[in-house]
Amino acid sequence: MSQCSIDIRLKRSSKEYADGDLISGEVIIIGNGTSAIQHNGVYLYLDGMVNINLSTKNVGMFEAFYNSAKPIQLINYSLEISKPGKLAANRTEIPFEIPLRAKSSIKHLYETYHGVFITVQYFLRVDMKRSFLSKDLSKQIEILIVTRPTSELAEKAVAKPIEFTVTPDSLNNVKDKNKIPQFNITGQIDSTICCIQKPFNGQLIVNESSIPIKSIEIQLVRVETCGCAEGYAKDLTEIQNIQIGEGDVPRQIAIPIYMIFPRLFTCPTLLTTNFKIEFEINLVVVFEDDRLITENFPIKLTRF
Repeated sequence: MSQCSIDIRLKRSSKEYADGDLISGEVIIIGNGTSAIQHNGVYLYLDGMVNINLSTKNVGMFEAFYNSAKPIQLINYSLEISKPGKLAANRTEIPFEIPLRAKSSIKHLYETYHGVFITVQYFLRVDMKRSFLSKDLSKQIEILIVTRPTSELAEKAVAKPIEFTVTPDSLNNVKDKNKIPQFNITGQIDSTICCIQKPFNGQLIVNESSIPIKSIEIQLVRVETCGCAEGYAKDLTEIQNIQIGEGDVPRQIAIPIYMIFPRLFTCPTLLTTNFKIEFEINLVVVFEDDRLITENFPIKLTRF
């Protein structure tokens, strides 16, 4: 009985593709070098799926959620790359080409996205079927899908700068404003419509604060919504938190805001019938007594 391994090698090392591309590469099968590899066929599968998971707080709220939360298949393709027979005892390389096209019922392939309650993923898998005396071999890799510049989804970021002022009176998420220290923070964000391939920029100035400041942070938040006609479930979770000021920062000094959008954990803002993927920025100021205030800025992400 021959021992062997199987692997997938893509010609494109980045593993990054767009709708309509041709995925090409090789399936590499390595044997033990002494006896030929008997098999019942080698098959290649390409699958793309949107998986929606309801958070525990929403389970049982609406029965209709379970229909809208079913996985959405974006692409499903299979290809036989080697008919049943024997392969060389040492090393066999089987070239392949497989088209990247959405199912007829799907208008577009969405970008790869790894969220908490929503994920959009594409996998390429090879299976080598063998007799009942030998274990089938399988290898799976993830490929990354991005929007093509000519796609209808390829919206370009148009600069939309905003200026902001944060004071106790401007806060909407505080019940008792008397417990909040006096402070005044002003600043600007270069644009709330952001190209995902470029950094998020801006600046802020602490004009005054009645008590020392402990930390100033920028928080990137994902807003994942699963919905239907009967209602929707909306969940906010943190992607990353970056400290832009430590300690009691000097007054009247501009503090730069700079953040890179992380790959896989962000994608262009996506609004569909069954789900939505959106993003927000929180400006968080922590005072020396550990009280904190938060100012929220919804943002829109685009690929270009």
